[in-house]
Amino acid sequence: MSPTKPYRRVLRHLTTAFAAVLVFLALIVPDQIFRLPPGNSVSTALLRVPVEALVAGVILLLLPRRARTPFAAALGVLLGLLTVVKLVDIGFFAVLARRFDPVLDWALFDDGFNFMTDSLGRASAIGIAIGAVALAALLVAGMTWAVLRLSGILTAHRVGAWRGLGAVGAAWVGLFAMSFQLIGGIPVASHTAADLAAHTALALPNDLADRKRFAEEIAVDAYRDRPGDQLLTALKDKDVIVSFVESYGRDAVENPAFNAPVVASLAQNSEKLAAAGFASRSGWLTSSTAGGGSWLAHATFLSGLWIDNEQRYRSLVATDRLTLTRAFGHSGHRTVGVEPGITFAWPEGKFYGYDHIYDAHTLGYNGPAFSWSTMPDQYVMSAFQKLEYAKKDRGRLLAEITLTSSHTPWAPVPTMLDWDRVGDGSVYGPMEAAADSPQTVWKDNDRIKSEYARSIAYSIDSLLSYMAKYGRDDLVMVFLGDHQPAPVVVGQNATHDVPITIVAKDPKVLDRIASWGWTDGLKPAPDAPNWRMDTFRDRFLAAYGPEGDPH
Repeated sequence: MSPTKPYRRVLRHLTTAFAAVLVFLALIVPDQIFRLPPGNSVSTALLRVPVEALVAGVILLLLPRRARTPFAAALGVLLGLLTVVKLVDIGFFAVLARRFDPVLDWALFDDGFNFMTDSLGRASAIGIAIGAVALAALLVAGMTWAVLRLSGILTAHRVGAWRGLGAVGAAWVGLFAMSFQLIGGIPVASHTAADLAAHTALALPNDLADRKRFAEEIAVDAYRDRPGDQLLTALKDKDVIVSFVESYGRDAVENPAFNAPVVASLAQNSEKLAAAGFASRSGWLTSSTAGGGSWLAHATFLSGLWIDNEQRYRSLVATDRLTLTRAFGHSGHRTVGVEPGITFAWPEGKFYGYDHIYDAHTLGYNGPAFSWSTMPDQYVMSAFQKLEYAKKDRGRLLAEITLTSSHTPWAPVPTMLDWDRVGDGSVYGPMEAAADSPQTVWKDNDRIKSEYARSIAYSIDSLLSYMAKYGRDDLVMVFLGDHQPAPVVVGQNATHDVPITIVAKDPKVLDRIASWGWTDGLKPAPDAPNWRMDTFRDRFLAAYGPEGDPH
């Protein structure tokens, strides 16, 4: 006997075992990371019976030899591609708390690359991107080899294979009938890969059906033909600020693991506003997105339509839908957008109905970027004061202001300055240089959460201290979160709820929404009303239009 034969036999067994493990994991690992149990329970979670392996085994045994190899190769390529999609899904669940849409979500990879650049540096981001592409190719090739390897073993031992498939198939049917689970939410009788394949295959027809539904929804608008003098009549003598606070979600207010800075900020600013004569009421809205996709939430809030994917967004901005900003324009207000996150051409601004847009290039900032945020929120408010609000002999103003200091990666976080020190922003240079980098913060999950909360508190301080210092008697402010932060902060099972608050000095403004049942103050009660974000436009237009007059 050749001395190499035992070695070759062991090698054959090892490669076969590796192929079996590779295919088995591809079939049974769920695409939602939160469904994988922690710690010692992982091994228990892997005790699953994939129905896809049983079906594939039966087909391979029944096929003639000539068709068997091409079928096994195609099966391997398909399983490899599904595994790549599954890994992308895992990433999407970790960041956006939802699955990847293979038709609509390709544009988000650019945002993901930019996020990695901010968090880890450009060299690391490029390395990760190259590694991801190489891993995808390796998975497809490796899975094809694995299925071909197992196909050969299966057909070489046909009798044993039929017996094994029969026994395991009977076990699968019994386990499925009993809905048997060793770990909550994870059935032992698995059909994970089939579900993923169905979701991926149905993406296109589902998206086409959604396009049709959205066309029907957008055709309905009770305010489309309302004359301008019948819109927002209760605010015709008011200046109004509508501000989106990036990633300001319910957990920032209620989650005791990290909410202390936010709760303290709300309490302190409540006192400052009360001393300046302002009152407020707060409630909850359910956002159309989570973890990212701010533009979808902005569009939902301002248009009164549910915008939860890129297809709906693109369809919306191609119309003349009456947005809240456009409604203010029809009622006689000058409408401006203050958008420090816009660093390139933004044709959507025309859809929203702005008379003027201030972006990252036109706000006069002469300081450093704070990671993704091009400039601190306090600077944004200071620039708004100089460029618009402090102007003499101007007409009524509606400003939509997007605050970005609480955008991922939540580092470095600016600190508040005396308002007269803000200047052109050059004062922020030493502050940014001395702060911890995203790379440092993102090494520690607890630190990520605490810095997230600090960034929200900073954004609220910037907005509300501006209101207390500069707000006149006729200023009304509506501010809200756009979405909850990523699951790295709030976990996979967080709601999509965000706080919303209206602040005014004139009591008649808040009297208009007395029937809403909102909580007095800046912090909504846990049981305060919670509405879908797309319903707010019509509620607001009704409350502050002729039909909302309490008299």
